[in-house]
Amino acid sequence: NAATPFGLKAMASLQEINPSKDVASNPQIMFLCLHAAGLNLIPVSVIAVRAAQNASDPTDVFIPCMIVTFVGTLAAMIIVSLRQKINLFQPIILGWIAGISLIIASLVLYVVTLNAAGIQSFSSMLSNGLILLVFLLIVLGGLYKKIDIFSAFIDGAKNGFDTAIRIIPYILGILVAVSMLRTSGTFDAVITGMKQFFAVLGADTRFVDGLPTALIRPLSGGAARGMMVSTMTTFGPDSFASRLSGIFQGAADTTFYVVAVYFGSVGIKNTRYSIGTMLLADLVCVITAIFLCYLFFG
Repeated sequence: NAATPFGLKAMASLQEINPSKDVASNPQIMFLCLHAAGLNLIPVSVIAVRAAQNASDPTDVFIPCMIVTFVGTLAAMIIVSLRQKINLFQPIILGWIAGISLIIASLVLYVVTLNAAGIQSFSSMLSNGLILLVFLLIVLGGLYKKIDIFSAFIDGAKNGFDTAIRIIPYILGILVAVSMLRTSGTFDAVITGMKQFFAVLGADTRFVDGLPTALIRPLSGGAARGMMVSTMTTFGPDSFASRLSGIFQGAADTTFYVVAVYFGSVGIKNTRYSIGTMLLADLVCVITAIFLCYLFFG
């Protein structure tokens, strides 16, 4: 949520150079697909919920979450690059990928040495430090370019209010759709059918109990969090389904919400292949999460 204003500003900037104002441009699609992939450094909310549910080790899903979210981001980048015919084997692109991979690997190696309290403390310091850094960079950038920072802030606040009004219908539509799906019993029917299908195949069906979080996650983060808590309450916080549900929650963003808010804020009506790409990246995350959950938790 804290990143949303910056994301909306980036989308507005990309819209300024978009030749077709109601059709998503290639840069906008790449930006939004990477955003929806949800690269998450530390799944603090998932760890906090697991701790509140008295899990024996609230942080045991941290490494799977990190791996899944990184794989999802790479998948989104590769899929969009293939559609846009971008050569990923350029030195600068490979350098960025290698650099980000090194940072994430270093973060994982450090965080695994901490306990739950240490992770929450480190995450808080990291988050607050990044916010402070961004604030300082904005102020210093304004001073360097001799911009009236206060006036720019007021103008930005006015634009933010206008943006909020524009995206309210899109948010309302998403919330209504989520409510209808949850109250109609659609998810229960889908989960029951999937469990019966995999049972007939003779496959392990434990992962199916964690799928409600994955199914609702593209629509609503709050609803997915509710599904995760419900799974923990039903099966226990240390169950396979609960751990898988936590990985789902911490490893992707709300695809349709992101599309509605970001494209809606700039008046994009034709999203081209962006939704399909995001859902395909979500599918990669789901498959990877299931594989890693069996690998880590059996």
